[in-house]
Amino acid sequence: MYSYAISETVSIEERERLILEHLPQVRLIARRIQERLPENIAIEDLISAGVIGLIAAIDNFDPTHNVKLKTYAEYKIRGAILDSLRGLDWAPRQKRRRAKQIEAAIAVAEQHLQHSPSEEEIAAQLGIPLEEYHDWLVEIRGLNLASLEHATAGEQGKDPLQYIPDSDTNLPSAVLERSELERLLAEELDAIPEIERTVLSLYYEQELTLREIAQVVSLHESRISQLKAQAILRLRSRLAQQWPAARGMVSA
Repeated sequence: MYSYAISETVSIEERERLILEHLPQVRLIARRIQERLPENIAIEDLISAGVIGLIAAIDNFDPTHNVKLKTYAEYKIRGAILDSLRGLDWAPRQKRRRAKQIEAAIAVAEQHLQHSPSEEEIAAQLGIPLEEYHDWLVEIRGLNLASLEHATAGEQGKDPLQYIPDSDTNLPSAVLERSELERLLAEELDAIPEIERTVLSLYYEQELTLREIAQVVSLHESRISQLKAQAILRLRSRLAQQWPAARGMVSA
């Protein structure tokens, strides 16, 4: 794949201009990601990581792929922010443990009942009241960041694999795995409750905030947060049975 270093084609002044021009994009993406995180994650840290991704995008952008710099930059900015978060131990162990308990309860209940378990059935499997289960869902908010990020397509349906620099990620085997994961994800999305599917669609595809989704479906914002967390854990539980977490695509 043809690529170039921007220093060979663009002046230092032009490079700085492009960075400044796309800084608002960094801030926007950082704010959207922060909304999904615990309050102790500072927006400034996310922006700093995003700027690194922006600079990498500018330095490695290849216009011959007929992709806008803004589109490529968004992919790199988001990836840099998510990578920075993966390096942090920002989630308390109790939250991770509860997320795993919910995921396991969904899997066991589904196996016993032979259908996608309701909230009441999940809570019963956990041995806790429904209200306490709802509290758990709110508490684990943010743990599922990026669970679906790398299984969704980019702008105009283009997979990021089509325009990132040469690496192992665009080997035929990697592309095949991504395609298979997307197929499985689409199948499992059809199997979850309609309201959860709607919430995920509005959140990940339409990029609405939780507050905006609450207005669309006429539910409280806290309820939308619960449904989103439950939907992701439900998907992870179902996908894990067909797509081992060791392959790196379904773990948070």
